[in-house]
Amino acid sequence: MQAARQSIALITGGASGLGRAAALELSRRGMRVAVADLREDAARACADEVVLAGGQALGVAIDVTDDASVDAAFRRVEAELGPVDVLVNSAGILNVAPLLDYPLDTWERVMAINVTGTFRCAQRAGRGMAERGYGRIVNLASISGVRAGIGRVAYGTSKAAVMGLTRQLAMELGPHGITANAIAPGPVVTAMTESSYTPETRAAFEAMIPAGRLGTPEEIAEAIAFLTSEGAAYVNGQTLAVDGGYLAGGVARTGTVSR
Repeated sequence: MQAARQSIALITGGASGLGRAAALELSRRGMRVAVADLREDAARACADEVVLAGGQALGVAIDVTDDASVDAAFRRVEAELGPVDVLVNSAGILNVAPLLDYPLDTWERVMAINVTGTFRCAQRAGRGMAERGYGRIVNLASISGVRAGIGRVAYGTSKAAVMGLTRQLAMELGPHGITANAIAPGPVVTAMTESSYTPETRAAFEAMIPAGRLGTPEEIAEAIAFLTSEGAAYVNGQTLAVDGGYLAGGVARTGTVSR
């Protein structure tokens, strides 16, 4: 499957986890990639990894909660690599706490990064894409935006909002030759999830996933790459669950039903 043209992709939250995997996969498919992250040193390290693998990459600092930072990151990428025609919004945070005790300032931070940050970057990228008549936007949502979970009041709500935003982007940007889609990963082995999953949580997830295991960042990156490809030109406004079948079931898989 070929990448979209000789594309330049900017990946927010690109220094680690799903963003890092996306940067490596999109580079492998021929794109020049800008690894954008709050931690500029980590962004540069990931960019170096891409270069060592034979690709072209740039590591840049970005704070998706700040207009000036987002604009500066895009301007640097445009100056050093060229205009961004693929955007992967991977920046996000997860905080788990009971609804009745959930701090308002934490709620607001989750929304600022996961939702407003996604909007801010999509708007900045979308303006240039619209001028050129072409673009691909992929937002990282989550199955938590589809199925509620205890302690995920802010995270789950934010990811449901990302799915709604994706549909809105598709409607308004589609006439400009831009597609906008979302990926809803299921339980995946990353540093962020490993820090929040207890062994019991992981075992419970594995019991509910028809595939019988957690996913990998590389599997999510493959799906991201598809949505940026020419083969996905007619896919727009969709959320693709990459979850080993987790959302397919309405009842937890706890074993064989004998009768």
